[in-house]
Amino acid sequence: MELVLATGNEGKKVELIRLLSGLDITITSLSDYPEIPEIVEDGDTFELNAFKKAREVLKATGKWVLADDSGLVVDALGGAPGVRSARYAGNQGDYKGNNEKLLREMKDISDEKRQARFVCFMALVAPDGREWKAKGCCEGQIARDYAGNEGFGFDPLFFIPEKGKTMAELEMDEKNEISHRGRALQKITKILVELCREN
Repeated sequence: MELVLATGNEGKKVELIRLLSGLDITITSLSDYPEIPEIVEDGDTFELNAFKKAREVLKATGKWVLADDSGLVVDALGGAPGVRSARYAGNQGDYKGNNEKLLREMKDISDEKRQARFVCFMALVAPDGREWKAKGCCEGQIARDYAGNEGFGFDPLFFIPEKGKTMAELEMDEKNEISHRGRALQKITKILVELCREN
């Protein structure tokens, strides 16, 4: 099976390839298909954006596609940054700007009201029109300063009480066990294992 990861985000690509490494699947990504134009993520939910990306890439390649949309949901900010996580500060993928804006927005929020979660929604689509979906969440809090050098995005500010660390302080394998993307992909992996048996 050839599976196209509908992402140009290298951090996501590395995580997903590592998680799928045990399966008999050839993995490519959007970097292997430079002719596919950028897909505008204009849905108001993670699910809508994930399926839009998956269906557009399927239409362009005719191959199996796995897409995800994920982001940070902060209770004290009414669910922001949400689907706008990657462009929270204005520019797509401006991690430093996004984190600085989050720190400013949360500056006066008390410790007991800093709950947040990473949410990931994954969409798997097949050339024959079949579709599957999976959702993963990871609960935590917004820290008051950066900690850790691993991961990407909001990871250095996302503190996980049960681990006593931010997401950016976790080793990759530990992160994949508990992360929103890891949890969603664990569900998708089970589906892919069954599909590989069928073929």
